Amino acid sequence: MSEAIGFTVHASCASTRGRLGTVQTPHGSFSTPAFMPVGTRATIKGLLPTQVRETGSEIILNNAYHLMLRPGDEAVRNRGGVHAFMRWEGPILTDSGGYQAWSMADINDLTEEGVTFKSIIDGSRIALSPERAIEVQNNLGPDIIMALDDCPPSTAGPSDHVEARRPKLARALRKQDHVGRLEAAVDRTARWLERCVLAHRRPHDQGLFGIVQGGGNSDLRKRSAEQVTQHDLPGYAIGGVAGGEDHSQIAETVELTTEFLPEDRPRYLMGVGYERDLVAAVRSGVDMFDCVLPTRNGRNAGAFTRHGRLQLRNARFKDDDGPIEAGCDCVACEGGFSRAYLRHLFQAGEMLGPQLVSLHNLRHFQRLMLDIRAAIRDDAWSVFARAWPVAELTTTPSGA
Repeated sequence: MSEAIGFTVHASCASTRGRLGTVQTPHGSFSTPAFMPVGTRATIKGLLPTQVRETGSEIILNNAYHLMLRPGDEAVRNRGGVHAFMRWEGPILTDSGGYQAWSMADINDLTEEGVTFKSIIDGSRIALSPERAIEVQNNLGPDIIMALDDCPPSTAGPSDHVEARRPKLARALRKQDHVGRLEAAVDRTARWLERCVLAHRRPHDQGLFGIVQGGGNSDLRKRSAEQVTQHDLPGYAIGGVAGGEDHSQIAETVELTTEFLPEDRPRYLMGVGYERDLVAAVRSGVDMFDCVLPTRNGRNAGAFTRHGRLQLRNARFKDDDGPIEAGCDCVACEGGFSRAYLRHLFQAGEMLGPQLVSLHNLRHFQRLMLDIRAAIRDDAWSVFARAWPVAELTTTPSGA
């Protein structure tokens, strides 16, 4: 196991597999369960690092694929790495680019060597092998780096979102032998992880996490977990469950996968998600999450609350002098910014609107994590359910 990353479990829930922990990194520690805001290109859009920290966020995510393209991983390395470059003093995790390889499957070529794709910057052809993915992340210098994985969609055929937005990708997905594709991805992910482990040049100050694939197939999930956990890594991730599945599919896949992962290492569910998805995953034993939802919605006037989302551009908020959510301690709510004012900012195209709602949403998810930790510590899920109706807490994981 890497000397860079440590994990301590402080308490376990009596009725679920949820646990409270701390992950130690070279740039400080963070409490788990943890939600990581996504700063894809070394910035959480429109927000200062100090503002992000004030929401209660302790660790953030950058994307190695995008930073490799611009400004370039060597350019970031020459400026002290991502921490110094973006002025974030806490822990950082980088995603390797495996998800982008899937999401851009209509413009790339996948082989055993790696992924070759067209740059979204200038159209040039770029090869991303497991070795190159690790080199990029070694250069960027985050605390936690991810292995390059083969990340197919977990469900057969394209999602409604892909059908509507990416017709070429949808056509390619419809032609696939889904089970065969999942099986090939599981074994390729294992072979690529072996190459990533050998290529990792900074194990003393960067922890490498492996990723479990297998879609919604329990046999393949078990096979992938067994292959990935053959490597003594400081943490393990569950991939391939953020491609359009519904809540029940996500919860089922996560529950069966966590059973095959070590108890003494942090478990990271990649790219998920909505409140009820996070709660179900925590109750199955997951410790870390990331998702673009808080800030992406915030930039588009979508505000998260304990009772559901609000679309602040709607006319019904024109004369609403209340805060986004009564009792919220974020800068938007405590600062007295009304729903009517926020609607005005979005209608007028003023940048303060996206900033304030993004900050509210990040605080919303960090408050969710705080209350989840209390529910784990006190085994008080009924109290939690009353406080967070949006989480729709109805079930207890089997085997808890």
